[in-house]
Formats: sequence, structure tokens, C-alpha cells
Amino acid sequence: MEFFKYVTVNTSEAELRSLLTLENLSIYSSELFPLEKIEDDRVRIGGVWGEFTLTSHPVAGGLRFALQECPNALTWTITTGFPPEPEVIVIHLTINRKQKEQDFLEEIEEFMEDLAAGIMKVFTPGRTYLINYQ
Repeated sequence: MEFFKYVTVNTSEAELRSLLTLENLSIYSSELFPLEKIEDDRVRIGGVWGEFTLTSHPVAGGLRFALQECPNALTWTITTGFPPEPEVIVIHLTINRKQKEQDFLEEIEEFMEDLAAGIMKVFTPGRTYLINYQ
């Protein structure tokens, strides 16, 4: 299954990558939290679905995040700069199932809403955030 969420923010791939880091996870997601120290492109996190290793990798237009041990292979990308709407941020989440329970689908929708709201906060003009702290 796949899910999409659009955030009306005009930014760049470079800015996405510099602001949406694992170090800044708590700024743009209230649903995921680090449990251990970040190591390069991965960190052990907790959240509504349990504990997983969260990885982050650059992709064309932004970043890909994945929950490594997730039985649903839950992954999402946050990208910008592509037609038909190059001035928006696209959150694209996928799981490796054709059907899931309604409760799980609602949790995914809530997670997507949380990410969108967090991204809006990060890219709101005049806001200052600590970038790449540890």
C-alpha cells in the first residue's frame, strides 16, 4: 500500500537534507523518538509501532527513511522539486501489504499528519532550530 501527503513549502533538496536529519528527528516528528545514540545513518527509535532501527539515506529530491525490522517494511521518502508540483514537499509512505487493519491504516494517517505538521514547523520563516546537534 502507498500513502501520499503534500506540504506546501517551497524548498530545495539540499535544504531538506540539511534540516530533516536523524539528529533533528524530535523537531519534525512527535511520534518517533531516539532510544540510543545516532550512528551515521541509523538510530534505534521507539514509536507507536514499537522499537526499530530507523535509517536515513539521500535519494533524488530529498531523503528516504526506513524502519529496518518492521514486518510491514514501512518506509517513507520526503522529496521536493519534481513535476507536476516542484514547489511542494511530497511525503510518500509505503508498506509491503495490499490490505491492513483499519486501526493500522489510521495510525499511518496520523503519522503522515504528524510529519507534515512537523515539516511545516521546520520550514516556517523566522523559526530558529538547532541543526545537527548530538
